[in-house]
Amino acid sequence: MPITQFSSPSYSVLPCHRIEPEAQLVLSLTSMVLWITWAPSHGPHSASPPYPGLPMMEVRINISRQQVEKVFGLEEYWCQCVAWSSSGTTKSQKAYVRIAYLRKNFEQEPLAKEVSLEQGIILPCRPPEGIPPAEVEWLRNEDLVDPSLDPNVYVTREHSLVVRQARLADTANYTCVAKNIVARRRSSSAAVTVYVNGGWSTWTEWSACSATCGRGWQKRSRSCTNPAPLNGGSFCEGQSGQKTACATLCPVDGGWTEWSKWSACALDCTRWRSRECSEPPPRNGGEECQGADLDTRNCTSDLCIHTASGPEDVALYVGLIAVAVCLVLLLLVLILVYCRKKEGLDSDVADSSILTSGFQPVSIKPTKADNSHLLTIQPDLSTTTTTYQGTLCPRQESSGPKFQLTNGHLLSPLGSGRHTLHHSSPASEAEDFVARLSTQNYFRSLPRGASNMAYGTFNFLGGRLMIPNTGISLLIPPDAIPRGKIYEIYLTLHKQEDVRLPLAGCQTLLSPIISCGPPGVLLTRPVILSMDHCGEPSPENWSLRLKKQSCEGTWEDVLHLGEESPAHLYYCQLEARACHVFTEQLGRFALVGEALSSAAAKRLKLLLFAPTACTSLEYTIRVYCLHDTHDALKEVIQLEKQMGGQLIEEPRVLHFKDSYHNLRLSIHDVPSSLWKSKLLVSYQEIPFYHIWNGGAQQFLHCTFTLERFSPSTTDLACKIWIWQVEGDGQSFNDTRFAELLAPDNEGGVPALVGPSAFKIPFLIRQKIISSLDPPCGRGADWRTLAQKLHLDSHLGFFASKPSPTAMILNLWEARHFPHGNLSQLAAAVADLGKQDTALFMVSEAEC
Repeated sequence: MPITQFSSPSYSVLPCHRIEPEAQLVLSLTSMVLWITWAPSHGPHSASPPYPGLPMMEVRINISRQQVEKVFGLEEYWCQCVAWSSSGTTKSQKAYVRIAYLRKNFEQEPLAKEVSLEQGIILPCRPPEGIPPAEVEWLRNEDLVDPSLDPNVYVTREHSLVVRQARLADTANYTCVAKNIVARRRSSSAAVTVYVNGGWSTWTEWSACSATCGRGWQKRSRSCTNPAPLNGGSFCEGQSGQKTACATLCPVDGGWTEWSKWSACALDCTRWRSRECSEPPPRNGGEECQGADLDTRNCTSDLCIHTASGPEDVALYVGLIAVAVCLVLLLLVLILVYCRKKEGLDSDVADSSILTSGFQPVSIKPTKADNSHLLTIQPDLSTTTTTYQGTLCPRQESSGPKFQLTNGHLLSPLGSGRHTLHHSSPASEAEDFVARLSTQNYFRSLPRGASNMAYGTFNFLGGRLMIPNTGISLLIPPDAIPRGKIYEIYLTLHKQEDVRLPLAGCQTLLSPIISCGPPGVLLTRPVILSMDHCGEPSPENWSLRLKKQSCEGTWEDVLHLGEESPAHLYYCQLEARACHVFTEQLGRFALVGEALSSAAAKRLKLLLFAPTACTSLEYTIRVYCLHDTHDALKEVIQLEKQMGGQLIEEPRVLHFKDSYHNLRLSIHDVPSSLWKSKLLVSYQEIPFYHIWNGGAQQFLHCTFTLERFSPSTTDLACKIWIWQVEGDGQSFNDTRFAELLAPDNEGGVPALVGPSAFKIPFLIRQKIISSLDPPCGRGADWRTLAQKLHLDSHLGFFASKPSPTAMILNLWEARHFPHGNLSQLAAAVADLGKQDTALFMVSEAEC
């Protein structure tokens, strides 16, 4: 007999089946028994017997709730049907009767939510208390949620609805429904909103320059449609458009020069005159000159009369021949005088101590590993001096007139005695030298101080100029200056605010701006200009160019790194932190990079400075962001020393990418019980373009001002975070006082002249050059030396020069002075000697 439950105050019906004929029925309510006498009939309560010939009767009894509660109270009770006959007695199973109910209020209802796309959703639901326990189902916009049809949703044992990944279609009103046999309850609807945050599309291409001639602007844009914000999602952060300066070269139409004078009348009775399309010449797409450049006409009257030569013509020819003979004799005399002077200069050098001082005869065995002593000769040098004075514009390979080199007024002319070549110049001499140069327009931008300048006087033996603590040097190899000439040469470092270098598009300055000159000196070999750079060189991310300023003040691209030609006037060896430029023309140079992708990065050095003493309640921490080059570090340290600052943490390096995101700086973990920050915002920010496009300053800084509550507070520990938005970052953790870092000492002599400027002794250098320049079938030549020194990528450039070995040794000197490892070079040379035992052997006679 099944369990019967009721909640109404009326009656509950208890059925009893399978009562045999003539049987008596007992319906037992625990202790109360109701006796019923039954006789088979076919009345309205009869039922069709399940077994043929066996009559069946359904018996019902109505019991009210009040009757049950009156007898048994609110306790649980049960009913049982008992039937007996002459054949025996049988009992049904117990039917437990309980009071069913379902309360009205949910114990926990679902709440409205806003979630982003693909985020998980959990809607909790705890149904009202009831007997029997309520069943729970969910409605989405009044439609039943069936987990069997949607694998993205399921209902937990605790009746919570879970959406694994939110979709836009999941935006709806959700209702939790609880029901049992008594009632059906509905929770309050919970509105679920699935929103989408906006995302930037890719940048459009740069627009054409707004100006067809001169300076204009380029623009590019992006839209917040990848994806577009939806259902209250946040809009994209950042700029939707960018603007950059551009410059378009103005077309210049060609213009004719004046007609030349008419030529003499020719044998065919014609004469001609010409003009050139060069005032100005057409450039930048300008129109060519219209008309003819040659005008021919017939001779008239007496101009076209040709007679036989008379006595006057013979006398004229004899006079011309006599003049020609005199000129030839005069030229021979001048050549003879020049040769004698040259021999005198060479003998003067040969008589000096260059070839003998400090050099001992050696016998090099090719099988011995340690041959570093081959390169240890340190000779002295004394020779005559003259000066250079000439044009300031670079020489051009043309048929036009060339400048003349003459003795000038900077030094006294050569006398009969011997003069000592100056190894360096005091600051006063350097300032006097700059003052004299500044009278000419090209040199007006030279720095007036001597701290960023080196100056010296050089002859054919070469030398080196260095600006201490900047990584900037100029190597003048032997024979780069013609014999018999001595030049005053300078090397200067410019501040960016003193020299304007226009940058276009995504270009950025990667090196200091350097001048070496005078620009018009005649060089027979390339000199090597070395300088630091702050780029992370990669052909995939950078397009690097060497720029040079002309005499007119315009900047021109003279070299595109990676596309060098051996016959070019300029060549560059690019390293991780420095570049070495081969040039035969002195001038003003800078290395500029143009980003090819957002992965292009330049190195920034981060420095923290603070006062050495705190005399008030306020204390400032200055954070500098500068190019990772020695010259920028030197300038900041000099500035802080003047301000009385000290470095309070080791410098860090940050790779700043071309992502158009700003640089942010913030301070954290300041002890709130001792200090408070006077910064009104959570972070400071340096705009991207101030760092990438250079600006007027070579370094930028932010200041964090802290205030202590008590003058007795002397300790401070905090963290400073520096990062590029959506990029890399650096943090200064537990920042405390540190010792002031001084830049590396590169030596205090800004100019070195002659062999003292080189690590390889002069005589050994000449011996190596003469031995390795000729091609050798066994591989013991300059190509093998370049491979051993990892310079084989420049073989084409070396081969284009009269002495490839000299170029290799010059580059080694530029890269490794003053701390180069001579033993390594000696080992490479000795390995070549193993292939030919006659190499590099210096006899006593040669010494």
